[in-house]
Amino acid sequence: MKKITTSISALAVAGLIAVACNSSIPEGEATVSTEDVDISDLKVAYIVTDSVINNFVYFKEQSAAIAEKGKKYEGELTNRARGFEQEVQNFQNTANNMTVNQQRAKQEELVAKERNLVTYRENIMQELSADENKLYNEVYDMIQEYLNTYAAENDLEMILSYTRGGGVWYANESLDITNSVVKGINEDYEKGEAPAETAPAASEEESTEGE
Repeated sequence: MKKITTSISALAVAGLIAVACNSSIPEGEATVSTEDVDISDLKVAYIVTDSVINNFVYFKEQSAAIAEKGKKYEGELTNRARGFEQEVQNFQNTANNMTVNQQRAKQEELVAKERNLVTYRENIMQELSADENKLYNEVYDMIQEYLNTYAAENDLEMILSYTRGGGVWYANESLDITNSVVKGINEDYEKGEAPAETAPAASEEESTEGE
């Protein structure tokens, strides 16, 4: 792996430190001394975070699995909704042939089924959202772990996250290690160095709980 020795300008880093020093610091807490680091030799790089995540094979595979799970649930929800609508239509067509008690009982049954349908929809949305959050947490942890090793191997003292609307508004492209990180983290994943897959789809019994 190519060793990176590019240094950030002393002026730019000094500006960042000046801003940090102007921030409110609780009385009695010690400030960080800048004398411990030679700013002119501070070796910094950055990654375009979204690009690393979106090009990470593990993320793409798991995202596809969650999307497929979502399509399955969407199909099940659509079928149930259609069945419910048909049952409502049948009731409307035959209500005149029922006694008042029969009509009331059927209406209560339909209300309960509608409530269960709404609950089912909310449950699967929460489940898919939880799967997505879990995946992002896993991916961030994996990237962090990889960057720790990458920084040590390339004698870097800081790796910044470059995202639109983030804290970094400009960075020289010579400091961009995005492609190198994507290549390396995918190679590690292909060697089997990845966490267990995200939680599998809930069983039909779990998904339909509350119906």
